[in-house]
Amino acid sequence: MRRLRLVLGTELSAKNKIQAMAPLAVPLLRYRFGIINWCQDELHKLDRKTRKLLAIYGQHHQKADADHSYAPRKLRGKGLIQFEAA
Repeated sequence: MRRLRLVLGTELSAKNKIQAMAPLAVPLLRYRFGIINWCQDELHKLDRKTRKLLAIYGQHHQKADADHSYAPRKLRGKGLIQFEAA
């Protein structure tokens, strides 16, 4: 979560912030997937925390559709990588 806060605190555009999150935060979690047995509830909480951080930094509205965040940019989504799917 610290890496996400660092990226969200920058003055990048929304598109560039989302693109910067993928190489910084997701590989760290994917490395841990092989070591730690994650249950679905824990992954769901991580996704919820990510969306909460996005809302705090003004990148996502709390009442907006969560599935819209994970839709590809070609389909007018934000293009986030869902931890449950990873």
